[in-house]
Amino acid sequence: MEPHAEPTAPAAGAGTLAQTRDLFTNFYTFEGVVRALNGVSIVVNRGETYGLVGESGCGKSVTVRSLMRLVQQPGRIDSGKIVLFLNAANRSRGIEIVERTETYMQSIRGSDISMIFQEPGAALNPVMSVREQVGESYRFHRMEQMIGETIERLEKDRQGMAGADPRRALRRMQAAFLRAEREGYRRCAARITAIDDELYGLEERGDAEARDRTHALDRARDRTHPRGGSSAVARRVPVLRRYRRPLDATIHGHVVELLRSLGIPNPENVAQRYPHELSGGMQQRIVIAMALACHPTLLVADEPTSNLDVTIQAQIVELIKDLKRTAISSVLFITHDLGLVAEVCDRVTVMYAGDVSETATVKDLFRKPLHPYTQGLLASVPKVQQVEELSMIPGAVPNLIRPPQGCRFHPRCPMRMDICEREKPATVEHEAGHWVACHRYPGSARSAS
Repeated sequence: MEPHAEPTAPAAGAGTLAQTRDLFTNFYTFEGVVRALNGVSIVVNRGETYGLVGESGCGKSVTVRSLMRLVQQPGRIDSGKIVLFLNAANRSRGIEIVERTETYMQSIRGSDISMIFQEPGAALNPVMSVREQVGESYRFHRMEQMIGETIERLEKDRQGMAGADPRRALRRMQAAFLRAEREGYRRCAARITAIDDELYGLEERGDAEARDRTHALDRARDRTHPRGGSSAVARRVPVLRRYRRPLDATIHGHVVELLRSLGIPNPENVAQRYPHELSGGMQQRIVIAMALACHPTLLVADEPTSNLDVTIQAQIVELIKDLKRTAISSVLFITHDLGLVAEVCDRVTVMYAGDVSETATVKDLFRKPLHPYTQGLLASVPKVQQVEELSMIPGAVPNLIRPPQGCRFHPRCPMRMDICEREKPATVEHEAGHWVACHRYPGSARSAS
């Protein structure tokens, strides 16, 4: 089949959820500039499990950290676009988030897009209980909902009490303070929605007036916080602060129910514990609970089964597959295990040294790998009836401070040509839905940039 020569990377479609376009992320170290991502373009669609696979150091984790704007110093996103299509209002062209403020990113992390980090022991705070850490998501992203449920429970309790019961007055006071606090959250949410709508309308304008207005709106959004009037005063008075105890109980109930839904035994007891009191598998489940608390649209799983024994790995994989069916829309699954890719993913991208080598459905990738690196990876997987020596890819991963010119895989490629040392291959659609970046395929001499 002749390749489609026009596009240079997978394009966003009607079902697209997240997309990166020509993403360059570098780390500025004392030794030199580590060119971690070299124009990475990926598309994650709604309802799919999308895999990123490659050997250690190929840029998988940097890609998803860039997607979530979690690249820490000395790293930074130098160019490219990251576009999210989170809801019907912005699905026409998406929201470009590279230039959005950190306050905006905090509002969508944990709510619309969440991440299961690679090392649960490092992701959990050792001095906070499980209840506090999982409950933070509800406090930050679902506070209005939590307050509403608490008010309903207080009213129901008050109606069930006798008229002379002094607790009726306490319930009335608690409900009144919570209503004032909820009203503050509602006003804040309305203000933020209005700012975001205006920012979205300004994104396509490039004139100076639009840029000035964008900066002013960004500052206004950063300064917008819930103000609850009387409830704000009550939070500062110890004797009145008890009005929030029913709210804490509501959040605790949600945490316990979430832990129970993830198959954690005795969730009431686990919620009171600290990370060092839990096993590695249990810690990973707690990290998953933190990521799932607000039912994100996209769940990023960064090697969630690393450093776990085989039995626990199987349990975590089955848990993620069940959650994909019941609670979340899409999963971005990062791994270097091709067996997991075959079991979990619908589509997969193979990365090498910061470049995207190949993107295809899992079936097409395993049936007909196109890129020499993908072919080498699959050939190195042991077979059940293996008798001959395992195949291997010669050489080592290049130093990304001084990466090879042209195709970064050419020093290790058994099929390299002269052009591979001079020019970076463009990404072409060799077959429908099967993209490859290699000079061996017609049309790939065109630069991906």
